[in-house]
Amino acid sequence: MENVDKKVDEKLRSFDDEKKEDILANFNHFKEYLSSKVEIGEKMGLSEERLAQITEKVANYLAKNEEPKNREEYLLQELWKVGDKEEQHMMAHMLLKLVKKE
Repeated sequence: MENVDKKVDEKLRSFDDEKKEDILANFNHFKEYLSSKVEIGEKMGLSEERLAQITEKVANYLAKNEEPKNREEYLLQELWKVGDKEEQHMMAHMLLKLVKKE
């Protein structure tokens, strides 16, 4: 599973600014993107818990490195920042639920 972490880290560091902007500019685009990545993870056999851990990693990156592009992202970022580690983990599970129902 370390390999998955490395791939996530590499992807976050190497994201093209234009593509990142396109994904984050619209909350529905963000959810669609996340949903497609969750689907790939499920096909790879990743558990719900593992997907939540990866979602946490991405959310931490976004909270620290990206400005929210819309009010939904602003709310998510503020909730993420005030949450403790356990609350952030639960929020990651909730984000997974949100994009799976799409």
